[in-house]
Amino acid sequence: MFSLNLLKLISFRIQIVLAYQMIAVVVGWHVYELTHDPLALGLIGLAELIPYFCSTLFAGYLVDHYSRRKFALAACLVTSVNSLMLVMASMGKLHGDITWWIYAAVGLVGMVRTFITPSYMSLLALVLPRKAFSKAAGISSSAFQFGLVAGPALGGVLVGWAGKEVAYGVSAALAISAMFTLLSVKVEEPPLARPSPVFSSIAEGLRFVMGKQVILGAQALDMFAVLFGGAVAMLPAFVQDIFHYGPEGLGILRAAPAVGAVLIGVILVRYTISRHAGRWLLGAVAGFGLCIILFGISTHFWVAAALLFLSGVFDGVSIVMRTTILQLATPDNMRGRVSAINGIFIGSSNELGAFESGVAARLLGLVPSVVFGGVMTLMVVGITARLAPQLRKLDMRQLH
Repeated sequence: MFSLNLLKLISFRIQIVLAYQMIAVVVGWHVYELTHDPLALGLIGLAELIPYFCSTLFAGYLVDHYSRRKFALAACLVTSVNSLMLVMASMGKLHGDITWWIYAAVGLVGMVRTFITPSYMSLLALVLPRKAFSKAAGISSSAFQFGLVAGPALGGVLVGWAGKEVAYGVSAALAISAMFTLLSVKVEEPPLARPSPVFSSIAEGLRFVMGKQVILGAQALDMFAVLFGGAVAMLPAFVQDIFHYGPEGLGILRAAPAVGAVLIGVILVRYTISRHAGRWLLGAVAGFGLCIILFGISTHFWVAAALLFLSGVFDGVSIVMRTTILQLATPDNMRGRVSAINGIFIGSSNELGAFESGVAARLLGLVPSVVFGGVMTLMVVGITARLAPQLRKLDMRQLH
């Protein structure tokens, strides 16, 4: 299971996640430093959402029909160039409103990021036997979450210690390193799917997902939970206005959920969940929502960090289980498209959730908006449990 190719593939994912997570945390600090406006933070999410949403289905089609890795390599290259553009923006070398340059850079990251997960998931299925998927979901989740831990923490530390330019430059170096790591993965790829009309092929993937209540229910549950319960976009405002910390504090709070997710991911490699999987999934998302409510009303920095850590534990259970469901229930020739559709549910919900958080913070106030999001997450769990009985009663052994 722990082949060299698997380790290289995991290393690729860690490096590219580090690269774009560093960009995410640094641009958040950069924009709030320029504007001191929570809505401006929300617009970062919208700037990434629009190109992500417009590109992701086509990315899945291209991965399935043309290449399982070439587009991911191009995404790494563009990410590095994008980071260098942000270096220039932070140095004042670009003309015009710097904030709009930052939004443009974030939008470019959103577009290229659509190719990374479909390529990774397709290659992961080629380097692993099917019986190892459940354990691999925990390893893959831990690798992803490690990037979420180290990226914000490293970005925050570098901003505080050496400045935004250095942080953006390190992101560029990581993206280039990820590209060379992916190039070194040796795997025998089966013939790619015969090219077919783009929209009919995308529609085939959509019909597959819509016809699988377990997949659709798990994706919808996570999408709405992240949409309403994601407090991450507002962390720069919490750090500066409520907790009165510097960029290092932002790095700690951004990393706290991912630390919890990494730890639970490692545990779930050893203790996989099969029986009552649907109940575990629903309970985990409910626990996440409760943590977000308590975070919203907390006034002490380290209490807030502990609550975000626990939210990461619950979210990590959800991620591992959703990844396992997706891998076991998807045929090989549709992994790119199904992963891309999953990206619409999950990836776009992060950015749309950031925009929703910014709008809610402007209308309701910073703290009430986060509490409202946590309450809505609990409501989503109840609605999903009622409308998706196959997911609620799911046993993972049904998918083998």
